[in-house]
Amino acid sequence: MSPNDLIARAIKRERNRKGMSLSALAESADLAKSTLSNLEAGKGNPSIETLWAIAEALGVTFSTLFEVSTPELRLIRAHEGATVDSDHAPYQTTLLDNCPVGVRRDLYRVDLEPGAPRRSSPHPAGTVEHVVICQGQARVGPRGEEEVLNSGDYFRYPADGNHIYEALEGQTQMIVVIETRD
Repeated sequence: MSPNDLIARAIKRERNRKGMSLSALAESADLAKSTLSNLEAGKGNPSIETLWAIAEALGVTFSTLFEVSTPELRLIRAHEGATVDSDHAPYQTTLLDNCPVGVRRDLYRVDLEPGAPRRSSPHPAGTVEHVVICQGQARVGPRGEEEVLNSGDYFRYPADGNHIYEALEGQTQMIVVIETRD
């Protein structure tokens, strides 16, 4: 199943669970109704920002938009997986794993290149991010408290405030675990 098909099914499923019309969700996510309609039809190429807006409007985690039945074993080779690009920075994220219902931990592989930093809005209160740099170098963390991380470095920080990811070297890759608390 393609990433667009996963996203289409998840948006429609979550919208129906909330009892929201297409118009109501479009307005809440600040999107054109036609854009949302296309996404539910599996058309288009949504950006990270668009998917975050939809997830927030639905009151679900970002990874909910990629949910499928997960087998006991899961292997995702480098350059595989459901990848989404940013509209505003040379940044793309690949969901590697999401948690079953009742567990709140999402795992991402993030590939980024030097250029504009990826500025992330606050996640829900109590959210913590764990970052491990696999290769390259990046400036990561809460605005005003960013740290320069090198390959192998780990950084844990609260993500319920504005935070950034900025590659300082080409082909920077990191693993990000987003932990959301009740």
